[in-house]
Amino acid sequence: MPELPEVETIRRQLAPRLAGRLILDARAHESAKFASAVAARGARIGEVQRRGKYLLFALDNDHELIVHLGMTGMLRIAEPGVTDQYVRAAWDLDDGAVLEYRDVRRFGRIAVVPRGSYASLPTLAAQGPEPFDDAFTPQQLWTALGTSTARVKTQLLSQRPVAGVGNIYADEALWRSRVHPASRHVTKPQAARLHEAVRHVLAQGIDNGGTTLRDYRNFEGGRGENQFALACYGRGDEPCLRCATPLRRTVIDARGTTFCGTCQRR
Repeated sequence: MPELPEVETIRRQLAPRLAGRLILDARAHESAKFASAVAARGARIGEVQRRGKYLLFALDNDHELIVHLGMTGMLRIAEPGVTDQYVRAAWDLDDGAVLEYRDVRRFGRIAVVPRGSYASLPTLAAQGPEPFDDAFTPQQLWTALGTSTARVKTQLLSQRPVAGVGNIYADEALWRSRVHPASRHVTKPQAARLHEAVRHVLAQGIDNGGTTLRDYRNFEGGRGENQFALACYGRGDEPCLRCATPLRRTVIDARGTTFCGTCQRR
């Protein structure tokens, strides 16, 4: 599933292409997950923003077009004469282009809501601070993690302590900070290391254009390069880059997890 670096990469590509464009017409799959895409018809696109893993297109009618890519979702400019059964929504723009949302597995979501009204999108509404905002501090992270006895990795994936971290970058940040992913208690020093690690791995992911393991492609159809910089995720049984101990792979709360049993002690 695209995480913050992948979505931010797409946002940066989309913004100059779509800002100011008028949506002349719109079509959508009948599923409730995509049907509201047609409500953007007749609106002009303003700023293209991101919140966690969500893309937010400001519309000039005081609404927002919100896109969550799910596992296999992607936005692209349609190729003339090409039909695709996996296109779930399409918007005709005033410059003659057609913006398409393609999603093979249909795990994504599209919504048009009054600006800032996210009650219909509870995960978006309940997200913690953005990782590069001043509101995200070591103290805030330590406090947020202390409000639950859930495992630290599970808490990160909930989006409540900080927005935008998914399975890949959670494994990377926990490895970098030497925090065991199954820990239910994090000390202040651990929280400080984890805070730094979250920012580091997400910034690295953005710099590398995201991580492409299988499905992810950016708006221009390109692959990310961050898969070549991963220190932990997906490297089960390979040597830890710090201590050379073979990395362990397990399942924590239904999510595949890789960690170092030597560096990341509980």
